[in-house]
Amino acid sequence: MISKLSLGFAAGALGGLATALTIWLFGTLGITQAAGVGIAPSLGPAFLYGPIIWGGIWGWLFLTPLAAGLPLMLRGLLLSLGPSLVQCFVVFPFKLDAGVLGLALGTLTPVFVLIFNAVWGLVTAATLAAQGAALPRRARV
Repeated sequence: MISKLSLGFAAGALGGLATALTIWLFGTLGITQAAGVGIAPSLGPAFLYGPIIWGGIWGWLFLTPLAAGLPLMLRGLLLSLGPSLVQCFVVFPFKLDAGVLGLALGTLTPVFVLIFNAVWGLVTAATLAAQGAALPRRARV
C-alpha cells in the first residue's frame, strides 16, 4: 500500500512539475497575454512548490476507483477536472481574490485552467503507465 501511495504521489508531483513548466512557458511565450489572461509567473521555487506538492496530493486520485475502467489517458483527463474545479471555485475567489473562475485575470482563464490541468492528468497517467502501476479497476457485476 505504501508503494502505491508513493507512486501515486510521485507521478502526480511529476505531473505538477510539467504543469508548472507549461504555465511558465505559456507566460514566457506570451500565449496567455495574447488571449487576454494575466497568468505569467516567473519560474522559481515559490512558484514550483504549489503545483508539485498539490499535483502529488491530487495524484492519489488515480488510486481510487474514480473513472476506473476507462483508458488511462482518458482517466487522466477526467481526473484533471478535480484540480480545475478547485482552482476555479476555491483558489481564485478565496485565495487569489481573482473572482469565481479567475475571471478577474481574463475571460479565457477557465480555458487555460482546463488546459494546464489536462497536462497534469496526462503526465500523471503516462508516468503511472510507464511504471506499470496496477490501478483500481471497475468492479464487475
